[in-house]
Amino acid sequence: MARLYGFQKKELIRVYENMVLSRMLDEKMAILLRQGKGFFHMACSGHEAAQTAAAFNLQSAKDWFYPYYRDSAFTIGVGMTAKDHLLAFFAKSDDPSSGGRQMPHHYGKRDLNIVTQSSPTGTQYLQAIGCAMACKLNKKKEVVYVSSGEGTTSQGDFHEALNWSSREKLPVIFHIQDNDYAISVHISEQISGESIFSMVSGYQHLARFDVDGSDYFETHLAFKKAVDRARKGMGPAVIVSHVDRLKPHSSSDDHLKYRTKKEIVEMEKNDPIKKFTDECIANEIIKKEDLDKLDKKLKNQVEKDADWAESKEHPDSTSATKHIYSGYSPDYDSHPNILNEKTVFVDAINHALAEEMDRNKKMLIYGQDIADPKGGVFTATKGLTDKYGKERVFNSPLAESSIIGSAIGLATVGYKPVVEIQFGDYIWTAMMQIRNELTTIRYRSNNTWSCPAVIRVPVGGYIHGGLCHSQSLDGYFIHMPGIYIAYPSNASDAKGLLKMACRMDDPVIFMEHKSLYRQSYASSPEPDDEYLIPYGKSKIIQKGSDLTIITWGAMVQSSIEAVNDLDLDEEMIEIIDLRTLNPLDFSSIQTSIEKTGKALIVYEDNLTNGPGAEISSLISDHCFEMLDGPIRRVASKDSPVPYNMYLEQDVLPQVEDIKETLIELLEY
Repeated sequence: MARLYGFQKKELIRVYENMVLSRMLDEKMAILLRQGKGFFHMACSGHEAAQTAAAFNLQSAKDWFYPYYRDSAFTIGVGMTAKDHLLAFFAKSDDPSSGGRQMPHHYGKRDLNIVTQSSPTGTQYLQAIGCAMACKLNKKKEVVYVSSGEGTTSQGDFHEALNWSSREKLPVIFHIQDNDYAISVHISEQISGESIFSMVSGYQHLARFDVDGSDYFETHLAFKKAVDRARKGMGPAVIVSHVDRLKPHSSSDDHLKYRTKKEIVEMEKNDPIKKFTDECIANEIIKKEDLDKLDKKLKNQVEKDADWAESKEHPDSTSATKHIYSGYSPDYDSHPNILNEKTVFVDAINHALAEEMDRNKKMLIYGQDIADPKGGVFTATKGLTDKYGKERVFNSPLAESSIIGSAIGLATVGYKPVVEIQFGDYIWTAMMQIRNELTTIRYRSNNTWSCPAVIRVPVGGYIHGGLCHSQSLDGYFIHMPGIYIAYPSNASDAKGLLKMACRMDDPVIFMEHKSLYRQSYASSPEPDDEYLIPYGKSKIIQKGSDLTIITWGAMVQSSIEAVNDLDLDEEMIEIIDLRTLNPLDFSSIQTSIEKTGKALIVYEDNLTNGPGAEISSLISDHCFEMLDGPIRRVASKDSPVPYNMYLEQDVLPQVEDIKETLIELLEY
């Protein structure tokens, strides 16, 4: 039987069909756009050979895939259909990637292990690292594919991913499809030396391949070597495929603004489908007539599939806000047994983690300095590496985006990462991963994927930490749909809320106020290992009839002290400890205000746009006729938190500030 570079005729026909189907979908979608039947398209044209070579070296539903928006031929190669692509183009309810929630070419299909993708360029790299960590733990010789254009290699997440994967010899293939243009920015303005192959040369255990991506056979050989190497546990690989982007960046782009017509004509001579066809015909493996028949068959298929997809239903408009959260709440015991008569806050955190590690063998703990012998800068994870081993409790690189991005990858494939950001003040480099990835995965995949990672974040001031060890973050995160927020004020609540977070099926930001870790007033009796606190259920610290204080975190104790200092009647002031900011237990707030008629919100975040502003608005909307006075707030001044103790006191809310506002409101 005749072969071409070892490939049989039927294999070559399969390659041809994959590339041509992708190209015909590009052409059909362009026509549909001109007809006003769609809104957006990103063409794969010119990238087909490299993507098909990648796909045909990997195993659908066994390996894991993080494709980027131009990976049409790749996703077809691992099992997506023309119908799948067209349903996404028309944003139909049956679109398997997102049910019409995302733009086209944001691929995802659970049964094929195509993990839901989104628009930010580069976030996928670190998620692929987390997935590869899971593959290594699973010991099933799975490989992870992640891709992008060359422009995205300028993102820090790319280099963080190379660092982590090469250090740990993870089974991940980075496919960089280098078409010389990041939209309109040429590689000469993007990459030092204009070579990604050279740029990534310094990483140990990282294999590198530089190939002509328009040559299917050359690219296929590179992927064969890289995948075989990864399956053997030898480490990651970067494959740089040099390709031509034959169409504009997207349907919103006009590449004649930055390319000459002559350049475009020259590119078209390097069309990978034409090169593949010419080689097969020249070597008398496939006849032109046979290819013409295939073209006709594929064109008819695309036309029929387009008509079929267009006829399908749009999503019901009432479903627009479904699947932001799972709706799942673990069973809980509201009457715990007591293990210890007194436990400090930080030890309650440690014990909660240990108990949940015993319960869930897929739970992992990592972050900066968290492993033994140090056990975290606040000792919250002390002893856990010794007890559970370095495979489950380990140090991460000093890179917050790496911590969160890898946690997303682990969580989406079935692990339970509980990670620590050492100080909340340094979470900002991970914000792209949190805001555009972690919080949206369930929603954007139409409930197909979930990402129940837990992020422990030490926050707050009163420790003389200065500008970058004193920040309060609640106002930022309360604004993000898709992530729950816990903010306990004492040891028993910390344990119950953290254990609940470890069992939930949604992402959680778990805020731990640093000043409470070893304070005696934040100590409490320690509940047993079955104690869980449901999110969205506040706690009445003391009952009262004249005024309601709504507070959380370290401000709970400050509020108690303010009330005690004023020597008021015992039943005048009601103090509500919210315990969680999302979900917010507004029904308890409303019930209390109905009784007291006055509301004071005490919190540590900035006065302007802090959580108290939103709670005030809710009270105004829903409790206005119950009020006997203005809604008041005590919060930090709109200022960084300074280091000097007297300056710090002036910025952060003090007991005296609460007392003064209490008196004013009581006298109103």
